[in-house]
Amino acid sequence: MQTAQSTKNGFLLINLGTPRSPSVKDVREYLGEFLMDRHVLDVPWFLRKIIVSGFILPFRPKDSAEAYGKIWTDAGSPLLVKSQTLADSLEAALGEPVALSMRYGSPSIHDGIQALKARAVDNVCIIPLYPQHADSTITTSIEAAVGALPEGMSSFVMPPFYKEPQHVKAWGEVIREHLPEQWDHLLFSYHGLPERHLETADPTKKHCLNCDDCCNVPSPAHETCYRHQVYETSKEIVKYLGLSDDQYGVSFQSRLGRLPWLTPYTDKVLEELPGKGIKNVAVVCPAFVVDNLETLEEMGMQGHETFMEAGGETFTLIPCINDSPVWVEGLADLCRKESEAHA
Repeated sequence: MQTAQSTKNGFLLINLGTPRSPSVKDVREYLGEFLMDRHVLDVPWFLRKIIVSGFILPFRPKDSAEAYGKIWTDAGSPLLVKSQTLADSLEAALGEPVALSMRYGSPSIHDGIQALKARAVDNVCIIPLYPQHADSTITTSIEAAVGALPEGMSSFVMPPFYKEPQHVKAWGEVIREHLPEQWDHLLFSYHGLPERHLETADPTKKHCLNCDDCCNVPSPAHETCYRHQVYETSKEIVKYLGLSDDQYGVSFQSRLGRLPWLTPYTDKVLEELPGKGIKNVAVVCPAFVVDNLETLEEMGMQGHETFMEAGGETFTLIPCINDSPVWVEGLADLCRKESEAHA
């Protein structure tokens, strides 16, 4: 039996993923893998296959490829480049092996685990790079990572870190650094989810979306409730910055399909703000720790256009915490604490 003294820890960062290139072919392949995940499109496999192959993949890849083309850099995908920089910086801070993987696309979770194995790691801390819990991000990442572990390799998981002081501080400092001198409103825009996903994740099966003000009524459901954790994230960052309740708002972006999704929708909020006298808006996206298509193109380009066409005067997109020194230091601290808890 392996002794604690002989165990070598390593850290596996898991982000969502990115196509190999902004070509329609590569985007179609990426979207196919992403949308066929049962945690993303939570319907039976046969129906999921019909929806994805018959109604989404024939049309969506072209538009998505155009969007990716707008943010692609000479170095490649911003999500991949910035995630790798975060992984490299984290390894330097920890002095222990760190590998990057993507739930969809490359480098795969299998690739990341094999890279750690090649460095003699036999105990892996699995770190889904999502602050708030959602089955479509965290649960699927953990399942895939545990399923890819070779014989003899153990693992433990870093839980959602949305309220951890290190995460809150990182966001607070990045926001403070990038807020313009003149701003009227700070909008926290989070990736949306179908309402059904909240009900599925609710272990009580009777709390989420089933009582008034459910996110503020104490419940075991909050342990896996994305919306509750989103609101808590915003409250903690606002508290750190010393803002008042009337200086910020929360909305949800990236809805897809006809099912009810979490509201209010970010695009609708941006359309309405100028009419309420809010002409200078700053937008921040704390569902992500690394900038990606949703932050750079959907918010930075589409959101900017929506707000300005509605009568806005200035639109400021606050970058994600990415590999900022305060976040690298904070994540390293969280890694050390998680390792000590599982020693």
